[in-house]
Amino acid sequence: MPREYSQKQIDKYKRQKYLNALDKCTKNLFKLFKEESTTYEKFQKRFTELKRELDKLDEIRLNSEHSKKTKEYIEILYNSTIENSDFSNSDFLDIKNSELTKLNRLQKLKNRTKYSKNKHKNNFL
Repeated sequence: MPREYSQKQIDKYKRQKYLNALDKCTKNLFKLFKEESTTYEKFQKRFTELKRELDKLDEIRLNSEHSKKTKEYIEILYNSTIENSDFSNSDFLDIKNSELTKLNRLQKLKNRTKYSKNKHKNNFL
């Protein structure tokens, strides 16, 4: 017997799927920028695949600062590298380190919002 899902469950599933796709995209970009042997063609192919996967998913409302900035970063990077016809392999090699720094800052923002000192305090005082 097929199970009926509530709209709230469906929305939660879509939201989690979208957030996972954002994380997957940033992790793959980080690997591409970190690897020395990555060429612009390899980057272009992989980033286009990742962006296509992200675009297939339903747009959701992003609440956290990290999620908003990640989506914004992906859009800006895609427009400046993939959609820009003047972008070349030498340009790609020039931006690798700066993009690694930006991705690292996004990760630090995510980690900063995940940790809370108060959750480790004793609530029985």
